[in-house]
Amino acid sequence: MRIVLDTNVLISAIFFGGLPGKVLAAWRQGKIHIILSPEIFREYQEVGKEIAQRYPAVDAQPILDLVRIYAQWIDPTPMELPLCDDPDDVKFILCAVQAKADFIISGDKHLLRLGGFENIKVLSPSVFMRQYLNQ
Repeated sequence: MRIVLDTNVLISAIFFGGLPGKVLAAWRQGKIHIILSPEIFREYQEVGKEIAQRYPAVDAQPILDLVRIYAQWIDPTPMELPLCDDPDDVKFILCAVQAKADFIISGDKHLLRLGGFENIKVLSPSVFMRQYLNQ
């Protein structure tokens, strides 16, 4: 399964574990493949640095390095996507569409409200884990 991880899911996985952590564990076990773009990775790094200031005991960099090395990278071509309430979320949809991803995993209300686009489903970590990874 090919997925795009919203920043809130990856950062929650790194700093807090829980269901987002299980999604990341599924990636490490080879059950899913993360797809990302340079713009998404920049956001991962920026938000990771912000959260690290509040939680200095957690070092996000090793996991970000693994994601950078082992994720499938694409450089999406800009296109019109007149469907998203939050312009900051377009990068996830664009990446997923152009990489032909199966899912966007997100906790973002705007993306979740969208529910999907073309053949890509937008799911929360809990729904994804329950419906597709039987956890």
